[in-house]
Amino acid sequence: MLSIAFRYTKRDAEPSPKSVNLNQLRVFAAVAAEGSATRAARRLRISQPAVSKHLAELEDQLGLSLFDRLPRGMRLTLAGQALNRHAERIIATEAAAEAELAELRGLSSGRLSIGASTTIGSYMLPSLFGAFHRAHPGVALELEIANTRAIQAALLDGSLDLGLTEGFVASELLDVEEVAHDEMVAIAAPSHSAARLPQLSLRELCALPMIVRERGSGTRDVIEAALAHRGIELSPQMALGSTESVKHAVASGLGVAIVSRLTVELELDTRRLVELPVEDLEIRRALHLLQLRGKGLNPAAAAFLQLLRDPLGGREPGYAI
Repeated sequence: MLSIAFRYTKRDAEPSPKSVNLNQLRVFAAVAAEGSATRAARRLRISQPAVSKHLAELEDQLGLSLFDRLPRGMRLTLAGQALNRHAERIIATEAAAEAELAELRGLSSGRLSIGASTTIGSYMLPSLFGAFHRAHPGVALELEIANTRAIQAALLDGSLDLGLTEGFVASELLDVEEVAHDEMVAIAAPSHSAARLPQLSLRELCALPMIVRERGSGTRDVIEAALAHRGIELSPQMALGSTESVKHAVASGLGVAIVSRLTVELELDTRRLVELPVEDLEIRRALHLLQLRGKGLNPAAAAFLQLLRDPLGGREPGYAI
């Protein structure tokens, strides 16, 4: 319950706080507007004695007379005029707060800020954002695409509501949930010599000129960790700042690469790129949902999580998250 503290001073006495509650202010404001306790009672749908009782208690608490009781109604005193100015602002603020919270409950407004590592942000979230926007068109959506380390840093400084990354999580201040898995595939240009081989080993693949993402990329972290587990050290020929640039370089015949299957579905379908038959390439990575530990979810973020965890998540069947 909202309360406002008023202080008055008596000579040779300490100031004594007097509390006014919001219900008293509503009654007072109604009487001020109607000029009559009887009409205020009808407006508030309470009894006239109840109105008079609230006013008497309020004036007693404040030690001030708020109304002149006249034969033809009630008129604000100077003290009443002063209180009425504040009461109008307080009641308007209460109404605005209730309206804004009602909008948030219905998700007719609000903001959702999500950070995603490059693969998820470029290839997965557009369809999710589309489904969310169709369900909640009044919510402003913001997407920051960066590498895994940058997304974690943005979550830690509080500038993002949620994060979705495929890389490893390095902070104990973040809550982590695996929401899906992704498969890695080896790719080359159709004209590349490796594309004509019936099969090759992972070690043979890594001996070819390899094009990778930049350091800090979740994709690169996962690949390097999987190769190291098998005793293979990756010595890339070229490191590029985006999956699109990696695909373009591979399509130009500059080398081979290991990428997320989700990122090359179109290129594989159109034969701009081909999948290499690597016998022991079995790299799957978890896709992580990240939240700052202890930070509550706003209604928009809660609704997005519900969509994300849905079996189809608002997407067409077969979408891999």
